Amino acid sequence: MKRLLVFPLLLLSLTCMSAVANAQDDAARDATREKLRQLLETAGQKKDVNTTFRQATRNPYNFVGTMEAGMNFSHVEHLEVVISVTKDETISFRIYPHYKGGYINIDKAKDPLGFAKKLLLMSDNNFMFWGIDDAGDAFAGYTFTLESGFPSDAIVIVLRSIRNTDKFVGELRPFFDGSGAGPATTHKGL
Repeated sequence: MKRLLVFPLLLLSLTCMSAVANAQDDAARDATREKLRQLLETAGQKKDVNTTFRQATRNPYNFVGTMEAGMNFSHVEHLEVVISVTKDETISFRIYPHYKGGYINIDKAKDPLGFAKKLLLMSDNNFMFWGIDDAGDAFAGYTFTLESGFPSDAIVIVLRSIRNTDKFVGELRPFFDGSGAGPATTHKGL
């Protein structure tokens, strides 16, 4: 009979421990979100960022902003910036270029294979990595781990670097819509 009581008690204690751990994780995530909110308010006002970030309505751990024409873009209409505080103790940036009225989607590319190869090369050569999301929309990205604390200065550097996404969209254009003739491929230092 004692064995029958031990299992439910063990299960109950594990459930309680899990609930406490989840509450601690949520509290840490909330604290990170508030630090990020404060940083985005001040950094967004910098001349080379010039973006107002707001908390997303669908996901309270996301902030969204739009970098627009004041940045003197040559290739994009604007850049949609999504910054997420994840459950995995990271801060994730996704920058979606808007070109000719929408996202740049690999399924609409004139040369999808060339487009994909160029994204991979840019991931190797650029400060930010490149990818496509579940819908096939291209984005530039950067991810911070929070293991060493909140990286305020590094986040500002990434925010200031986002505007450079425009020139890389220029390199994608030959594969996406057949226009332009992107720059020559970089060499491996030989």
